[in-house]
Amino acid sequence: MRLNRKQKLIAKCVGAVTGTLLTLGMGIASAEDYRLRAVSNANENDEDYDGLVVFKDFVEAQSNGAIEVDIFLGTQLCGNGTECMQALEDGSVDIYISTSGGVANMYPYVQVLDLPYILSSDRMAETVLRGDFTREMRDAILEDSNDQVRLMTIGNTGGWRNFANTQRTVRTPEDLEGLKIRTVVADLPQALTRGLGASPTPIPWPELFTSLQTGVVEGSKNGITDIMSMKFPEAGLQYLTLDGHAYMAALWYMNNDVFMDMPEDMRRVVVDGFDALQQATFTSPKRKSIQAYRDFAAAGGEVYVPTPEEKEQFLQAATPAFDWFVENIEDGEMWLDLLRSEAEKADAMINESYERDLN
Repeated sequence: MRLNRKQKLIAKCVGAVTGTLLTLGMGIASAEDYRLRAVSNANENDEDYDGLVVFKDFVEAQSNGAIEVDIFLGTQLCGNGTECMQALEDGSVDIYISTSGGVANMYPYVQVLDLPYILSSDRMAETVLRGDFTREMRDAILEDSNDQVRLMTIGNTGGWRNFANTQRTVRTPEDLEGLKIRTVVADLPQALTRGLGASPTPIPWPELFTSLQTGVVEGSKNGITDIMSMKFPEAGLQYLTLDGHAYMAALWYMNNDVFMDMPEDMRRVVVDGFDALQQATFTSPKRKSIQAYRDFAAAGGEVYVPTPEEKEQFLQAATPAFDWFVENIEDGEMWLDLLRSEAEKADAMINESYERDLN
């Protein structure tokens, strides 16, 4: 029996609907098949939380409810980087975010992200972190964790680290001479601070306000949103130099078994969700810093932007940090070369876009 045009159209539509239903039944998991526990040791005012909210909304919607994300802030499930990464490996946590310093004891090479003055702008940093640098680091972490920890993306948490102090305007490294600058208990930031002429002084973060107030330290290396959220101007922090020595990278991990046990369509949703999260964390510090700088000025703060020549002086004085990394980190030279080459590629891409967009 031959079908007329109308009958053919009906048959075609029925076939398409049937195929779609079969695809949904076979390829997409049913509601709440995957429940992900995502941990950030920050709070609801942090860029990490902004990223998690975007991730949760994206993957739950795009998976038609097959994936559900529970967000745990602070120390509800684990208390610090080492403890949370262990929880990630053993499966009691599915997603975790840390700074490079938070996992440097486990994966020392991630400290390459703390090396100063390699990434020179948001645009460059974002281009680099979207590309092969992150994939290379993912492969290394997978290998070193016996395929338990998967680096999903690298975003931002807090903008850029800059030098701030209670004593004077810092225009060149000479102006840092002798200042007691708070650092974490890690060799690389101490090598950087010492190389710039200051005295590195490890102080726990919760003690920094009182330490600035009492003169135990005279400065810190922070982003403007952290400075204002902690009300450091009230402790005497008045002088901020936007040297931008380090992009405050946020590394987002997932338990690799959980990820790989998902069907490909769900893995695609998760990967796209982390892409959305990355974009959110790139954007959030920019927005929050606008009001933070206004509040800093209103509190009597002074902001100084070094000239290109002054920035070059900072770079030259920072040599001890590079030396420490190459000498103390296995494959340190390889990671340094990789980050520099990716930064150069990003710079070339940006300059090429200028040629096309400015003319």
